[in-house]
Amino acid sequence: MRRISSLTRVAVGVASLALAATACGGTSDEGTGSSETAEGGKGLAIAYDVGGKGDQSFNDAAYSGLEKAKKEFGYETADIEPTEGETDSDKEQRLVSLAKQGYNPVIGVGFAYGPALEAAAKKYPKVTFGIVDSVVEGDNVASLVFAEQEASYLAGVAAAKATKTNTVGFVGGVDIPLIHKFEAGYKQGVADTNAKVKVLSQYLTQTAEEGGFSSPDKGKAAAEGQLEKNADVVYQAAGLSGQGVIEAAAKEKKWAIGVDSDQYEQEALAAYKDYILTSALKDVGGAVYSLAKSVEDGKPLAGVQTFDLKVDGVGLAESNPKMAEIAGLTDAVAKAKAGIIDGSIKVKTE
Repeated sequence: MRRISSLTRVAVGVASLALAATACGGTSDEGTGSSETAEGGKGLAIAYDVGGKGDQSFNDAAYSGLEKAKKEFGYETADIEPTEGETDSDKEQRLVSLAKQGYNPVIGVGFAYGPALEAAAKKYPKVTFGIVDSVVEGDNVASLVFAEQEASYLAGVAAAKATKTNTVGFVGGVDIPLIHKFEAGYKQGVADTNAKVKVLSQYLTQTAEEGGFSSPDKGKAAAEGQLEKNADVVYQAAGLSGQGVIEAAAKEKKWAIGVDSDQYEQEALAAYKDYILTSALKDVGGAVYSLAKSVEDGKPLAGVQTFDLKVDGVGLAESNPKMAEIAGLTDAVAKAKAGIIDGSIKVKTE
């Protein structure tokens, strides 16, 4: 097996994805604490966050990493959908079932898997577990976290350069610390670029269970409200709900800024792509693949693995050629990126 000396990065890009869920027979069995991967040929398994596969954003980015690992390593993989109103116990049962079946590594996509993944990892100490967007302690756990505020700062720079009304918007899916990082970076990027620009902010729900990450109708309504207040650029960090934000902006021929994946390139959003200015990227797919590769190479990653601008773990998409037509935008983003990397720009997280 090959040995890697550093995390392998891949660009976040997802093809058109089927919406069919993969069935999972859950179990609360404690298990033997051993992995069947070597014998059974099973490899990476991921358990999705709310919104599931087909969100054209966070979960689909994770799926791109699974697909890359499956193609490169030629092993069996699994990707499992969440269920509505599920508990931590349900999540734990799902992760334990995957480990018991012999998958290794097993990754919980989203901070909501924290308690469940910690419990499952203790039951299967020979299996490597990963969690995206949260930190969980454990010798066999890799916490895959991102500098979302850095990508959001760049999105703020772009918004400040693109606005003609000096009013821009931010729509967050759920009012939680993770999404506060997106808002903080965005607002700082806007202010540092043009202090005259006003930022309108709104969160869709207080908890994920209320549908903040999975309700395009809520996202659409929030964006419509900001557009009515003269916003002409709206940045969304709202998972599946963000599709509604993009739809609302496109309908009014205003700019939307996507999140996590390059949403300009998403087939499901093709009808709106002319109004998707850019996207704040999180290389969730690269993080998922990196953990799978480390296990395949016999050197499983563990502990906190941070993906930031320095390692291209986050960034700003440049797919829309209209970005280059906006005076000063490209240069301003490049300058801001360099400043964040060299430390002259300190981006806030709240």
